[in-house]
Amino acid sequence: MVCLTLSALACGCSTHTGVTKTTTVSPATRPVALEATPEELLDRYNALARNLKSLDATVEMKPSAGSAYSGVINEYHEVKAFLLASRPYNIRMIGQVPVVGKAVFDMASDGRDFEVSIPPKNRFLVGSVALNRPSAKPIENLRPQHLVDALLWPEVRKEEVTLPEEFNDESGRFYVLTVLRGGYQSEILRKIWFDRADLHLVRLQSYGPRGALLSDVRYSNWQPLDTPGSALAEYPRSIRIDRPRDEYRMDLTVTKITLNGAIDSDRFELQAPQGAEVVHLSDSAEDKKP
Repeated sequence: MVCLTLSALACGCSTHTGVTKTTTVSPATRPVALEATPEELLDRYNALARNLKSLDATVEMKPSAGSAYSGVINEYHEVKAFLLASRPYNIRMIGQVPVVGKAVFDMASDGRDFEVSIPPKNRFLVGSVALNRPSAKPIENLRPQHLVDALLWPEVRKEEVTLPEEFNDESGRFYVLTVLRGGYQSEILRKIWFDRADLHLVRLQSYGPRGALLSDVRYSNWQPLDTPGSALAEYPRSIRIDRPRDEYRMDLTVTKITLNGAIDSDRFELQAPQGAEVVHLSDSAEDKKP
C-alpha cells in the first residue's frame, strides 16, 4: 500500500492534488556557498584580529534591556556615541542625545577596572571588570569592557584547539570554528561564524565556565575602508551585541570610523565630575559610597 501511494503521488495524481510544485531559480539569483578549509578560515580570522590595533568611531547606538524571560523589555532612545578602543583592553565611549549634544553617559575601562559617569543622575560608578553581581536594572549591567571583544576581535592562539563544522538554515550556509578552553576539562571558549556567501565574519559568540553564553555579537553590512595603507580593507557597519546573562542588547550603526590611528593614553582616562556621587560597585550585598 505504501509503494502504491508513493507511485500515485509521483504520477499523474499529483497534477490533480497539487502535491508537486517545481520552482526554477535563475542562475543570477541562486545563492552562492563558497568553499574554504578550516586552516584558511582560521588564517582569515586571525589576519583580521592581528591587523586591528585601534579604532576611533562615531556610532548610532540603541540599547534595550530585559527579556521575554524576565517579563519586561525596555527600549531606550537612540544616542550618538563616540568610541575609542585600543589593544589590549583600553576603551572609552561617550554617549550624547542627538541634536542637543548633551552627554548621557561616559564610560571607560583598562581591562582591570571600569568607570561609568552618568551626568543626568550625577553618579559615577567604579568597579572591577570581574564584577559578577548583576544589577536589578539590566541597563546598568552595560560595561565598557563588553565592547572590547566585540570591536577588537581576540586572536586565536596556536595552543588553542579549534573544531570546524558547517551550519545550514533558511538564512544561509555558514562555517563555524569552535575554539576550546583548555585545562582539566575542555570547554567552549568562542564560536566564530563565517557566511559562506562571501566568507565574511558574521557572528562571534563568547562563553564562560560550564558553557554559559556571555556574549553573542552579529556583524553585517561590511563596507570598504577609506584608510590608505591599512592592512584591513573592510569593517562592518552594523553590529548587534547581545548579552543574555546581563539581559541587555545594543545595536550599533557605524557612521564614521578610523582604524589603527595613534590614540593618546590620556583620552582613555575618566575622572569623577566635581560633586558627583561616587559608588564603588562590588559583589557584596551593598555598594560602597566614599
